Parts: sequence; C-alpha cells; structure tokens
Amino acid sequence: MPQSLKPSVVNDYRELARQRLPRQLFEFIDGGSFGEETVAANRRDFTELRLRQRVMRPVGDIDLSTTVLGERWALPIALGPVGLAGLMRRRGELQALRAAQAADTQLCLSTVSVCSIEEMAAASVRPFWFQLYITRDRGYTRELIGRAKAAGCRALVLTVDLAVAGLRHRDVQTGMTGGLGWGGRARVAADFARRWGWLWDVGVQGRPHLFGNLVSAVPNARRLSDFYQYTSANWEPGVSWADVDWIRAEWGGPLVIKGILDAQDAVQAVKAGAQALVVSNHGGRQLDGVSSTIATLPSVVQAVGGDAEVLLDGGVRNGIDVVRALALGARACLIGRPWIWALAARGEAGVAGLLATYRCELATALALAGLTRVAEVNRDALVQP
Repeated sequence: MPQSLKPSVVNDYRELARQRLPRQLFEFIDGGSFGEETVAANRRDFTELRLRQRVMRPVGDIDLSTTVLGERWALPIALGPVGLAGLMRRRGELQALRAAQAADTQLCLSTVSVCSIEEMAAASVRPFWFQLYITRDRGYTRELIGRAKAAGCRALVLTVDLAVAGLRHRDVQTGMTGGLGWGGRARVAADFARRWGWLWDVGVQGRPHLFGNLVSAVPNARRLSDFYQYTSANWEPGVSWADVDWIRAEWGGPLVIKGILDAQDAVQAVKAGAQALVVSNHGGRQLDGVSSTIATLPSVVQAVGGDAEVLLDGGVRNGIDVVRALALGARACLIGRPWIWALAARGEAGVAGLLATYRCELATALALAGLTRVAEVNRDALVQP
C-alpha cells in the first residue's frame, strides 16, 4: 500500500507499519508464539459467527456508549496494553493516549512501556489504566503499584498469563532475543539504518530508554535484546492466587485480571477480588494451540455470572467483531495489534483514524442488525446454530 494512500481498515495500517518499521520491531508486534496457531484461531473463530440482519426497525439514533467499572466510554473499545509501544513512534504511548482520550475511551499502559507512568499522567486529561506484571523483586512490584496510585490510575490490570515467556520464533530469527553473530548483527543494524523515517523520529529525536517504567531497575538498557534478558530473568514463575490478595491490598482500587482462558480460573479470579476479567491469550503470544478468546468467552461469562465484568481481547479487527463479542457477553473489547500498527503507520492521527473506523463500523453494524444501543446487543444478534 503506497504511503500516499489513506488507510481505511486495520490491514492498511499493518502494511504501512511493515513498510516503515525495522523488521525486528515489526516482527515483534506482528508475531505470535510457536507455530502461531492461536493467532490464526483468534481471527478465524470470529469470522465463523454470523450476525442476524433485521429490517424495518427505526435506527436513526445510535448510542455506542457503555460503562466499564463505572466509567463511561463513548464506545465499547479501548487500547489494551502493548509493550514497547513507544518504539513504534516517538513517545508513542503519549500519542496513543491523546487519541484514546479524544475519542472518549480508555488506554491501558504497559509495565514495559517506553513512556513512564509519570510522563503519561502529566499529559493525561483523565485517569488511564495501568497494567502490572509481578516481578521477582516484590519491592519493585510494590513500587510500581505505588507509582500507579500516585498518578491517579483508574484501574490496575494484573496480567497473569506470563509465568514464563512464550517461545516466539520470529523474535529468535530477527535477533530480538539476542544470540546473533557478527554478520547477523550487521544485517540488523543495516535494516534499522535504512528505515530513515523511523530512525529520525524515534532513534534520534526520541532518544528512548527501553524501560520508561523500569529505568531504575535496568538503567543501562539500550538494545532490544536487553528487553528479553530482563524479562526472562525477572518475571515471577512462582506467582499464585495468594499474590493477588497482596496486590489488592497494596492497590486498594478497581482490579482487573487479564489472561483468563478457563472458566475455573475465572471463578477463582472473582474469588480473589477482581472486579473485571479480560478473556485473553496474550494475542497468541504465550501458549500456542489454546482456544481462541471469542470461543472461550461464553463459558467465562456463564461461570462468573454478574459477579464481574468481562472484557475480551485477541483478534478484534473491526466493528463487526465488537458486536460479536458483545453478543456473547463481553462488556467491551481491548485492541492491541491494530492500534500499534496504526501508531507505527501514522502516529496519533493513525490511532485516531483507526478508532473512528471502528466507531463507524460498529454504528453501521448495529443499525443493520436493527439495534440502536450497545446495551441491546445479546445472543439474539447472532444466528443460532
């Protein structure tokens, strides 16, 4: 897709991102784990759900708003946490935050963001969410929670599906994980150098530290392989539900648990005090060969009943997918790769354009399904098998 053409759908932004980013960065955000079966399933299983088209119903006044944890969102879509987003555009998390808040929806900042909690809070017009990984150093985990509280973050999103990192073969091939010889490192350096637009924007003007929230823990990190070395050494494989009690006590605010893919785990998460769950398989980046999120959603919704709000991420590529998720019981959807592709392609304007596209698609889909409000969407919106 030539740079001069205006992107319209998610895949347009993906192609522009592929053209602009160094290969190592593009494969990092684009790829999944092992054979990437779950990445494919996340998309395939959405497309197998059929909507009911209804006619001769007044649909002149469409309301896309919803509430999540008592907060009004103008549409049931938010920007989920994505690590190293600030390497895709200069101060990328800040650009995405501005786009999300202009669209009157939410953004969740990753623990491994390039922009720090404090930098984001200084630019924010209202509280954002913060995503937390539990590290081996519980003192540092406590410090991160305290920083999120001090910044006024609206909710803490505890990601629980990263006891160990999934095996991501694309990152091995590109040298993201390190281990390349002299020749491989030279090829990577040459690829970065020829992406002159990215190099000037991020590498020169941005001068990023790779760990905006973890700078004191990894003060000398400068290469992408440092990211893998830190995470492989510091994510906590011994985490248990007892740790959620400790985190809830430290945090004291709304708690979201992300990474639920089993109904029994959903029930346990609610018992541990979560007010909301995110049905997620980490975008197919952790255990491959597991169920898609949209296939898992109904069992999780049924298991928790009304005891927690249920959100979904993974494979949501358009407004019709959002309707499908709402019909199966999701309160809202988080998107990951789509907004990172849009950010890499066009910065803040790209993320704003992407959200506008989702809004238009969602409104159109609701109208053609004979519905006028997000709150009206239920299983009746789907063709039943």
